[in-house]
Amino acid sequence: MNREQRFAELERRRAEALAGGGAERVAKQHAKGCLTARERVELLLDPGSFVELGTYVTHRSTDFGMDRRRVTGDGVVAGWGTVDSRTVYVFAQDFTVFGGTMSEANARKICAIMDLAMDNGAPIVGLNDSGGARIQEGVLSLGAYAEVFLRNTLASGVVPQISAILGPCAGGAVYSPAITDFTLMVEGTSAMFVTGPEVIKAVTAEEVSFEDLGGAMTHNSKSGVAHFLAEDDADCLRHIRRLLSFLPANNLEDAPRRAATDPVDRRDPDLRGVVPDASDQPYDMKDVVRRVVDDGDFFEVHEHFAQNLIVGFARLNGRSVGVIGNQPRVLAGVLDIDSSVKGARFVRFCDAFNLPLVTLEDVPGFLPGTRQEWGGIIRHGAKLLYAYCEATVPKLTVVVRKAYGGAYDVMSSKHIRGDYNVAWPTAEMAVMGADGAVNILYREEIAKARDPAAERRRLIAEYNDKFASPWVAAELGYLDDVIEPQDTRPKLIAALEMLRSKRQTLPFKKHGNPPL
Repeated sequence: MNREQRFAELERRRAEALAGGGAERVAKQHAKGCLTARERVELLLDPGSFVELGTYVTHRSTDFGMDRRRVTGDGVVAGWGTVDSRTVYVFAQDFTVFGGTMSEANARKICAIMDLAMDNGAPIVGLNDSGGARIQEGVLSLGAYAEVFLRNTLASGVVPQISAILGPCAGGAVYSPAITDFTLMVEGTSAMFVTGPEVIKAVTAEEVSFEDLGGAMTHNSKSGVAHFLAEDDADCLRHIRRLLSFLPANNLEDAPRRAATDPVDRRDPDLRGVVPDASDQPYDMKDVVRRVVDDGDFFEVHEHFAQNLIVGFARLNGRSVGVIGNQPRVLAGVLDIDSSVKGARFVRFCDAFNLPLVTLEDVPGFLPGTRQEWGGIIRHGAKLLYAYCEATVPKLTVVVRKAYGGAYDVMSSKHIRGDYNVAWPTAEMAVMGADGAVNILYREEIAKARDPAAERRRLIAEYNDKFASPWVAAELGYLDDVIEPQDTRPKLIAALEMLRSKRQTLPFKKHGNPPL
């Protein structure tokens, strides 16, 4: 092959790689409302920043006629680029090439990208759109998945890992996104399941649609497998860019700090009226969050799952923080199995990547009932407790209204190494609410009273003054301060600045053994 022929071959192969599975398959992808792998990568990254690696890789299998079906790139686009000028490694499965199925060759491309991300300390973004393991390769494709799973596990807590499900993701393929830190799905086009509807019907006689079994809303609201719900591919990629803006590149760095336009000393008088006078009346904890953080910008995670607890990212004086808050609008903000697991996972992520934790507490306790007890609320509730106890990042807690029972301990109390714990003057902190406590402690006195209702009201007021007010906890040193609601933002920012150089270690061990 002479010089000109070599250049011509280069151009031919480049064109073949860019064409993917061909115009007809690309048209089908667009008809489904989906972008192609290359379109997704270009939309995710800063314009012109993508550098592709492994462009000319092809599969090695010759069985089942595969020797006549070689496609340049072999169904995955991989490389690196930037998001907001910060390096990000990315791979995108190409459904137009062999249905995006996993082969031994394209797994090597993915693994090479993941190895580079680990070596260079930068996030990994996987754009999943695949029919699963490539059947023609048999156990080679299964081994390929395992190589990816291993790297997901080794990278966990070292660099942020984000998975977008932009089409089907079935069988063993689901376990890679499950190990990563955040999973995003798209309404109407995403699906995740270990076994599909037809297999389920054959084995259990259950009939279920693809959407109900493993659709985007199913995994956002019921299983909790997915963390974000997007309207379409473009919206999903915008979510990823926004998510990355809050995160550090790796576990040895701090998150990027933005110049804050929201005044550090901004006080919000309206916070005094957010919490109703009656302790059993609901309000929206998100309203408190938005009034406290920079510019009201709160990026919620797991918005549709276990809504009695809210988690997400925000900034205080330009610094990224993880926010956890009980949500009185849903189940009175009580902790249950799902919310405990949701909170524990988020706390552990923030701790792994040096993000301070801000906890806004209004919790009446753990949800009672046989379903919770038999479902393992003890074990699952302990996950949240374990996560907070283990966390060594700055931990700031504001008791907004209630902190009752064991949930008081769990929600980043002073006793589990909370760094800055404060309460609003109306906060109640006790073993249980005054109503229940009085019924147990003074049942006979109330029954014998001339006016039982009046006596009960008197005893409730007395109990609140003696045991449930924040002053009792403050006198014991369990609170660092009792603050005006409108001072919450400046107080948190001052504490965060004070804790900027916090260094706290755990006892030496290979790893702990959380109650999984």
